[in-house]
Amino acid sequence: MPHDDKRRVAGRSARHDDPPDVESVSADDGGWDGYRPNGDGGDDDFVSTDREQIFFPDGGFDADAFDADAFDTDAFGTLDDLAEVDILTTVKPLEIPGLDDDEPADETEGVDEPADEAGDAAEADGAQKDTGAEASADAADDAQGEEIDPKQAGVNAVLERLQAADEAAAAAFVPQRASKKRLGEILVDMKLVTEQQIEACLVRQKDTHKRLGQLLLEDKIVSEFDLTKALATKFGIEYLDLTQVQLDMSAAGLLSERLCRRYGAIPVRFIDDTTLQVAMVDPANVLVADDLRIMTGYTIVPAIASEEDIMGAIGKLNRLDDHVTEANDQVAVGDDEVTDIRDMTEEPPIVKLVNSVIAQSVDESASDIHFEPQAKDLVIRFRLDGVLHEVMSVPRRMQSGVISRLKVMADLDIAERRVPQDGRIGLVVGGKPIDMRVATLPTVYGEKIVMRLLDKSNVMLDLSDLGFSTKALKRFQRSFFRPYGAILVTGPTGSGKSTTLYATLNIINSPEKNVITVEDPVEYRLGGINQVQVNTKAGMTFAAALRSILRCDPDIVMVGEIRDRETASIAIESALTGHLVLSTLHTNDAPGALSRLTEMGIEPFLTSSAVDCVLAQRLARRLCKECKEPYEPSEEMLKKNDFPPEVFDMDKVTLYRPKGCSRCNNTGYKGRLGIYEVMVVSEAIRRLTVERKSADEISRVAQAEGMKNLREDGIDKVLQGLTSIEEIARVII
Repeated sequence: MPHDDKRRVAGRSARHDDPPDVESVSADDGGWDGYRPNGDGGDDDFVSTDREQIFFPDGGFDADAFDADAFDTDAFGTLDDLAEVDILTTVKPLEIPGLDDDEPADETEGVDEPADEAGDAAEADGAQKDTGAEASADAADDAQGEEIDPKQAGVNAVLERLQAADEAAAAAFVPQRASKKRLGEILVDMKLVTEQQIEACLVRQKDTHKRLGQLLLEDKIVSEFDLTKALATKFGIEYLDLTQVQLDMSAAGLLSERLCRRYGAIPVRFIDDTTLQVAMVDPANVLVADDLRIMTGYTIVPAIASEEDIMGAIGKLNRLDDHVTEANDQVAVGDDEVTDIRDMTEEPPIVKLVNSVIAQSVDESASDIHFEPQAKDLVIRFRLDGVLHEVMSVPRRMQSGVISRLKVMADLDIAERRVPQDGRIGLVVGGKPIDMRVATLPTVYGEKIVMRLLDKSNVMLDLSDLGFSTKALKRFQRSFFRPYGAILVTGPTGSGKSTTLYATLNIINSPEKNVITVEDPVEYRLGGINQVQVNTKAGMTFAAALRSILRCDPDIVMVGEIRDRETASIAIESALTGHLVLSTLHTNDAPGALSRLTEMGIEPFLTSSAVDCVLAQRLARRLCKECKEPYEPSEEMLKKNDFPPEVFDMDKVTLYRPKGCSRCNNTGYKGRLGIYEVMVVSEAIRRLTVERKSADEISRVAQAEGMKNLREDGIDKVLQGLTSIEEIARVII
């Protein structure tokens, strides 16, 4: 029975364990409708419909021969449907009953003739199906009285089994129909965008030649998850939330991590014995689907998932693999030798454990890893979004091995356990360069080790993405676009001061300017900027470096931190002599920075003349977009948390609180945003500084001139639904 050309063909996967007893069975000379198994599971083990104008016999896509206008969409759907079910589907070689077991399979003379007869019989049988079920039954009754050649009967049996298998597979999986609407229309129907926004992006698309979805993501009009759901509707395929879907480990193991990352796909589950569902970033890519079919031996049913979900699933799936590459310090000076530990499957468990912890920390975007010896075990904690979370505990018998391994990686003295040590580790984890600062501290139960992770490939260098309000950003920009003066960024350790300074340098850096920085340590390396590392043992302190920098004709100088009177004095004098100086201080608010410089011994008249702007900041956790929960606060709660008076005049106030889901590890928060206080030093503030007034008096004048303090900026972000009242209370006194 030939396969009907007017329906989809759901195939069976080729297998290597059952070699066929025939070499070739052809249906006719005018098309592809044939079964050509040879048992190797290759491209020629297929059943196909008549599509010689679309695909080569080897499975390649013939773009030149394809005529979109002549394409039979009624039979095969639209081009988008090509991603749903692979056209060239593989079949399992089957034994043909009735053949003489003693006859060699490679004698084609005995096979070709029945093959032609099989083709004729198949066409006749197909005609019988078109006349209805009763005609088929009558023809079967007439054939009972005739003698049929055993070999031909065997061929007919093969074709009948193939037809039955096709019908069963087609019934098992009925793909959704692709939408005829465009992506923009689907997004408008979902009420995610407006028609005006779509039209604006389409105008930009003519100049940029980017995809509409990419432009919407760049403008932050839609989220990646909403765009993925819209694409699922357009392609008529299933959308998968991989944070909620349990992966079938046997299915996921069909592809290596390298191939999953290369194709942006991960196997999810088996639909049946011959069909595999694969989550893909781009399910419309038929070439990827065809490659996966060949590699796995299964018919591929694509589903769509966000890139973040797919890469996260790949990272979690391969977390226990050794995919951390250790790079020595000489890489930075031109030595390309890298120690690859991906294949260290025979290494001791200690090495595999340490690699697993580091890989997990990178996957979860941790900023710090803490190895803390306790009385009975070694506790490992990650700092996620500024808050420590315990992730695992290691038996105490393995403690010394883990600590020694970390010290060896950081090039520290493993025999010295009585004094603190500092070091660094250069790694490549999952293709991303990671720099780790390592510090040891002797405790009563052993050495505590803290590792600070710096992802060089993921540094945020755009001020608009850091959380500045429009008004605060304009006030800050007016200061750093000046040719000289001092700009100070204040806040506690871990509040994002360095990130703000790097983002500022990235804006004002240009080939016409000589930019030099002195840092301890150099956290991120920026192109076009001369960065100097402090080395106290060699005498290269902040003060010594600053004196040398001023002899190198700088236009812009960044000082990592003002720690002492000497460094402060040189920085202030540099700002007064025509240089733009950026630096950091440890104070609780912006007005306190002026008082701190005076307390460090800098004359108030120098401070008031040199400092143009002070920026105080904190980092608050951002509410998870997927699970944040709206609620209406009581009036008492609003008063208690110092909400502005205009809020009480609103008819309805809606705030959000954390709930917790799998995307945010059940914390209710995902990511962080900045809370800012921008104080521009005006003439009134300069007079107060010279008069040695307190920080509170300076703060009152600054707020009268338009400055929003940290708490007010935090309340604004609570009203915008970006964070919660509890989080603002946690980070701001």
